[in-house]
Amino acid sequence: MNTESLKEFSDLKIPAAGDSSKVNHQAPMVLYNGMLSPFIGYGIRGAIWYQGETNVSRADQYLKLFPAMVKGWRDEFAQGDFPFYFAQIAPFTYNTGGKYTSAALRDAQRLSVDAIPNSGMAVLMDVGDEFTIHPANKEVVGKRLALLALANTYRQNGFAYSGPTPDSLIVAGGIATMRFKNAKNGLTAFGKPLTQFELAGADKVFRPAKAIIRNGTVILSSPDVKDPVAVRYAYKDFIVGELFSTEGLPVSSFRTDSW
Repeated sequence: MNTESLKEFSDLKIPAAGDSSKVNHQAPMVLYNGMLSPFIGYGIRGAIWYQGETNVSRADQYLKLFPAMVKGWRDEFAQGDFPFYFAQIAPFTYNTGGKYTSAALRDAQRLSVDAIPNSGMAVLMDVGDEFTIHPANKEVVGKRLALLALANTYRQNGFAYSGPTPDSLIVAGGIATMRFKNAKNGLTAFGKPLTQFELAGADKVFRPAKAIIRNGTVILSSPDVKDPVAVRYAYKDFIVGELFSTEGLPVSSFRTDSW
């Protein structure tokens, strides 16, 4: 991000011009100056972005920072709202020790799709590695990003290109029903039980939920949560996603609360 894009983020320290000290590659402006600035002005069709991990402990800030970065790129290239497709970070044992796990950043990325026009996210819930921050299976990452570009930018059709996304939560009689968008042909766990859903009541304590797929929705209940108010799915640092579209595209981890 350039100086203009970073103006509203007063908590980020921008290195002073002419600073001769060694600057860490994670410092603001460093990667922009070294990697993005040299090719601004070239014609492009769109961008594909694979997020680093430094933002894991700053999910709240990310909700503003990431859309600001994309806007900054688009302003500088002056080619309109060109397509911006990005990979959600894969689950990994970060052990940040702070308020947030990487699930919070994954959720911020999920919400960013609605905040960034002409964008799309490749979900990687099924290809993470518990002990390797850069998972080895990059082929599936490339394929999922390619599906987004082929469908949305090059207008090809006849294939699924985006997995189901949470839509709405309906609670009645102690039963929570989670509805999904982009699930035209339904949901599946490929014959395995769903074990990663949790429910919370007014006490804001999440407890394991019984989950059943029914007609493109997930029906949730728990004997320990009589009056559910919130749902979380796969909301852990490292976890292997278990819910997919019938075409095999995974559902992102998510939460319906903002606690």
